[in-house]
Amino acid sequence: MNKLTLADAKKIVEGAEQKSNEIGISMVISVVDEGGNLIVSHRMDDAWIASIDISLNKAWTSVALQMPTEVLASATGPKEELYGLNTTNNGRLVVFGGGLPLIKDDKVIGAVGVSGSSVPNDIKVAEAAVKVFNEEIQALA
Repeated sequence: MNKLTLADAKKIVEGAEQKSNEIGISMVISVVDEGGNLIVSHRMDDAWIASIDISLNKAWTSVALQMPTEVLASATGPKEELYGLNTTNNGRLVVFGGGLPLIKDDKVIGAVGVSGSSVPNDIKVAEAAVKVFNEEIQALA
């Protein structure tokens, strides 16, 4: 497996949604390919509408910079080296947690973005998505 498929993305979303249900919060979960192109976006019942763009942009940021979005939080604060980074790329870069890369053989082949709650909850749900990718999808490849 060198490329994420729609079937892979659906499994990733399913794992994220299960975690979201466990914590009792409706989320939006987006999965993108290695180029940041949307494969699937899933808005749970009653999830915030604003979270649609945020989840997609978290996933896009994670692919574009090949890192978890939470890494950017401290580096982009006032008077920090990357302050204002979130204003680049037409404001598409998200500099707080909830976006995680999907890595296969040390190569980013996609990402997941989660939005709809606090940053720690978004990260927990994104981590559940990555766990499905690592343990179920890669294990079968």
